Amino acid sequence: MLEKIINWFRKPKFKREIIVNVEKLETRVAVVENGRLEEYMVEHPEEERLVGSVFKGRVQNLEHDLQAAFVDIGLSKNAFLHYWDMSSDVDAFLDDDEEAQKGSNRPNGKGKGGKRGAKGRTPRLTNEEVEKRFPKGAEIIVQVTKGPISTKGPRVTANLSIPGRYLVMMPGEKLRGVSRKIGDAKERERLKKILDRLLLPDDVGVIVRTAGAGASPKAFARDLRNLLESWSELKGNVKNLRTPCCVYQEPGLVERVVRDWLTEDVDSVIIDDEKSYEEMKALTAKISRRAQKKLKRYEGTKNVFDHYGIDRQLDEAFRRQVPLKGGGYLVIDETEALIAVDVNTGHHKSKEGKGSQEDAILEVNLEAVEEVARQLRLRNIGGLVVLDLIDMKSRKHQKQVEKALKAALKRDRARTNVLAISELGLLEMSRQRQEESLLSQLTSTCPVCAGHGLVKSPLAISIELQRNLTMLLKRADEEKKPFVPKIVIAPAVMQRLRTEDAQILAELQAAFNTKLTFVAELHRHPESYAILDAESGQVLFSSGGNKNA
Repeated sequence: MLEKIINWFRKPKFKREIIVNVEKLETRVAVVENGRLEEYMVEHPEEERLVGSVFKGRVQNLEHDLQAAFVDIGLSKNAFLHYWDMSSDVDAFLDDDEEAQKGSNRPNGKGKGGKRGAKGRTPRLTNEEVEKRFPKGAEIIVQVTKGPISTKGPRVTANLSIPGRYLVMMPGEKLRGVSRKIGDAKERERLKKILDRLLLPDDVGVIVRTAGAGASPKAFARDLRNLLESWSELKGNVKNLRTPCCVYQEPGLVERVVRDWLTEDVDSVIIDDEKSYEEMKALTAKISRRAQKKLKRYEGTKNVFDHYGIDRQLDEAFRRQVPLKGGGYLVIDETEALIAVDVNTGHHKSKEGKGSQEDAILEVNLEAVEEVARQLRLRNIGGLVVLDLIDMKSRKHQKQVEKALKAALKRDRARTNVLAISELGLLEMSRQRQEESLLSQLTSTCPVCAGHGLVKSPLAISIELQRNLTMLLKRADEEKKPFVPKIVIAPAVMQRLRTEDAQILAELQAAFNTKLTFVAELHRHPESYAILDAESGQVLFSSGGNKNA
């Protein structure tokens, strides 16, 4: 009871809500703080949930140069498994329950002769050990840690971890620990005592999650019971299903919201679907009555995201140019290799309306890094991120900006690493990337610009057109063949030819004693044009671009 009272006083002074929109083709979840969108998740029911799911796979080939194996887990592309992420063979998962309760004679509970390295990780195997223990065709149990991105297949590990609400279960480990994010020394000691009283199989380790702070011993026992049921089902699937196959799948987005997001600092969870609402009620009933009281059913006529102003915020957040509070703005460009963020002062005005230029630059950069941290979460983008900050001469100001970014990233569930600002004013950081960004998931390549974001100007197309038209006229003149050109172009190019380039075209007609006919097609690609023989209708030259875009 005392812990609950302490947690209540620690509760942030803001209103935090989770909005859930369930539709047939898409489920969306938004976390809103004081009306401002802070987290956003999307899931499509027809797509298989990969990250966190466990597969029984088969080794296809070993690449010693890459220090990795490629594993067939039943997807279109083989999974990538580093040698240092390998455990032992599939037999470790086929032990009887009785043997598991007694404890395995194997040092790591996973296979013959395996020794654990620092922090419990299996040390890197030599090429000879890998070939002996994982020959081509060998079965192996792996968990997806990173989904397929672009042309790359999923990345997997054989060191499994299955999350519950309060605990993370790690089969094959003996570790019992508490999340580092729980900083209170007395609470950590209380949680360790609870862990010592839990009846765990010898081949299973557990770590208390952040949500476990303040939870009762009964809650931990209930959570462990559910995890052990999942573990028993996983082992049964390994025994009975044919390779390759999925033996454990991460729950859907609605269930993950209850498991991972319904914490003490959440005031309410608002959901617009009756079936999902009842499902959430059943799940929260296993947690507490207080958690169940936070659920609310939305029955309005407007879409729930529209009603709470989330759609408008999403539209603003996913633009290339993102405004800042003080008048500055960010320009965010997402490439396959990295994310580039350009910080601009725009129409920034100092908060006090006075101060030096250096102070104004500091204000913009501080606003920028806070918004960057939010954008990374909302867009689910990661990998290498480069921030082109406004140059700051003061090392003190640079340290302030670095500190502000690290503070803003603390709430991010993905792992991040921030480097110091370079001499060029660039701040480099990395963010764990488990799956494709939301932009990649929800968009396709533009049929007009083919992903460039730009198309050639009417001037550039006019120059190119006249060059090729002149070439064809000269050839016809040399071969003494009659040629009456008909040119099909986009409307913007037609406008250019009728105005700025009209005199040039008139001179071209006179020079070759011919008549030029131009036809504008409304839906023609801006870069596309065709030069035909007006009499025969034969296409003599056709430019690039999607002609019917």
